[in-house]
Amino acid sequence: MRAEQLTDPIAYHGEGPCWSEQWGGLRWVDMLAGDLLSFGDSGIDRKHVGTVAAVVRPRRGGGAVIGVERGFALEDPDGSVRALPELWSSPDIRMNEGGCDPDGRFYCGSMAYDKTEGAASLYRLAPDGEVEVVLESVTISNGLEWSPDGSLAYYDDTQTGQIAVFDYDPDRGLTDRRVFATLPDEGSPDGLTVDADGCVWVAVANGGAVLRYRPDGRLDGRVELPVTKVTACTFGGERLDRLFITTSQEDIDVGAEPESGALFAVDPGVTGVPVREFAG
Repeated sequence: MRAEQLTDPIAYHGEGPCWSEQWGGLRWVDMLAGDLLSFGDSGIDRKHVGTVAAVVRPRRGGGAVIGVERGFALEDPDGSVRALPELWSSPDIRMNEGGCDPDGRFYCGSMAYDKTEGAASLYRLAPDGEVEVVLESVTISNGLEWSPDGSLAYYDDTQTGQIAVFDYDPDRGLTDRRVFATLPDEGSPDGLTVDADGCVWVAVANGGAVLRYRPDGRLDGRVELPVTKVTACTFGGERLDRLFITTSQEDIDVGAEPESGALFAVDPGVTGVPVREFAG
């Protein structure tokens, strides 16, 4: 399969696409610009929320939860944004990517700006505002999504070159981490999503593609893009039958790859599952 270009290259570092009916379409982030981007019937809108906008997910009561440079922020239904207390003070670390579990808790993982090995953690924000560290000593905390039945969670620490899988339980959280798949050709896994058949779709940050893995970890599909740095993907559209894909210009020769930073999409012949919302 080959993805089609939907927008001009409007993001320096596009990431974290998410489809929600309450938003009326797709939102994603221009991460290092600190902006939320929206793509719907009215075209493309841009909203600045901070130094970094790492990931965005809908709140059940309206608005959104956002990963920002050193923690979390909440967008209220009226569109106003308020930052929660910072989780650390170091200027060397920033939030990077995340998602919501089946019980309405929001996770976001960090990374060092210089990609220092083991400097990152995965944080969990509860609906009551409590924050816990659920995973330590990772390097680039990236894609996170659950299986359709909510019993498994798939996760990328990009520098490992692997997709990990955890068992998930509401009380015990993420347990029994193990390797789900190793990307071919030393590929670097970035954002990921899961379809209604339980297959995992992962963006290859250095490979110009999105790969599809079956629930048993076998590679069985590939979406080609005309740019190297492919960052994340999600299902959207009224029937959740389009795969939206974000890309980046970071560390890219845009003269050689002028489409970098654009939004792409493909109709893969399968459907996704509705986005899991933050209960806070």
